[in-house]
Parts: sequence; structure tokens; C-alpha cells
Amino acid sequence: MLQDHELKSALEAVLFISGSPLSPDRLSSIFEEASKEQIEAQLEMLRQECETRGSGLMLVEVAGGYQLTTRPEHSGWIRKLSSTKGPTKLSRPALETLAIISYKQPITRMEVEAIRGVNVGGIVRNLMERRLVKIVGKKDVPGKPMLYGTTMEFLNYFGLKDLSALPTLREFQELEESEEMTAEATDPAAENTDSGRPHDEELSTVSLPEVTEA
Repeated sequence: MLQDHELKSALEAVLFISGSPLSPDRLSSIFEEASKEQIEAQLEMLRQECETRGSGLMLVEVAGGYQLTTRPEHSGWIRKLSSTKGPTKLSRPALETLAIISYKQPITRMEVEAIRGVNVGGIVRNLMERRLVKIVGKKDVPGKPMLYGTTMEFLNYFGLKDLSALPTLREFQELEESEEMTAEATDPAAENTDSGRPHDEELSTVSLPEVTEA
């Protein structure tokens, strides 16, 4: 049988992750080791605990079930969060440019363009705005061009411990192709175009396998 503190903690976790109210019967089916009375008692303890500690969440009974919701007084902050545009997926040109920078860093923009065969100024600026790429210095040649490298956010974005955990270029390309197939399979508009994605003239340039790892 579940101890009271274990049940209360588990109830909080389940209610937090659930996107809709959970009925007493549903909770009983989840916590089979606990009696309905024990569940109700710990729900009340959880409700009181939220009130006592001034939590930003509160336990309410709604639509025949229980749900953890945010407090009405925090609605202004939540609206600000909701109105903030979330990060969008990187395009294939951006992924290709980022792959080159990650494997060849520190590298200048002209060196990236020599590999890709197209102007990447806009893409590099976008990657910098997303904090995936940063200026790491200047190359000791005439003109002193900027050198670019990846950031901690880059490691965070791809779930990497450090740069030694970078996938091989072949794995990187396979990941790209897998994502494209998934996107095309879920995008009805893809059936009405030749390739299912924009910027075909840009995608016809040098492919990732032509970049050698440093």
C-alpha cells in the first residue's frame, strides 16, 4: 500500500502532467494500491498545501474531476508567455550551415560559403539571433574576417554533452532526411509541389557529405 506522502506526491505529478481533469474513478484506476478514501484525503492535503505555501498552482474540482490549474492572478504573466513565439525548426539550409560551422569551427563566413556555394550571410545572422552561433574571434589574415563557432545553446538545442558528442556527418544527414520525410508525410501541400519544400535552388548546392570533419 502506498504511504500517504508518496501518494500525495504522485497525485501532484499525475495531475500536473494531465491536460484535462481526472475523475475519482480514473485516479483509482491509476493508483490501484490506494483506496478511494485515501486518494480523496491526499487530494485535500494537496489542495491545502498549495494554499499554505502560496503556490502558483491550485487544485480545483472541475468537470467531475480534479485538475491543477494556475491561479487567476497570474493570468497576465501567462498571456505574455503564450504570446511569445516559440522556437521554430531549423530549415535545411540553416542545418547545413550549422553543421559546417560546428565541424570546422572556428571558421569564417567566406569559408562556409566556399563549401556551400551560396551566400550564407542571412542564415548566419539568423543562427546568431537564435544564439546557436557566435563570433569567437578574428582570423589573422588581411581584412581580419570574423570567425564563427557554436554556443552552449547549440549543445542544449541538440542535446549534446559537448562537441565530442557531435554525430558524424552521415548521421547528421540521415537525421535531416528522416525529418524531411516526416514533414512531407504530414504536409498535404507537399503533394502539390515538385519537392515539397521551398528554396530548391539553394538545396541543390553542395551536400553535407562533401564536408570533411576536422
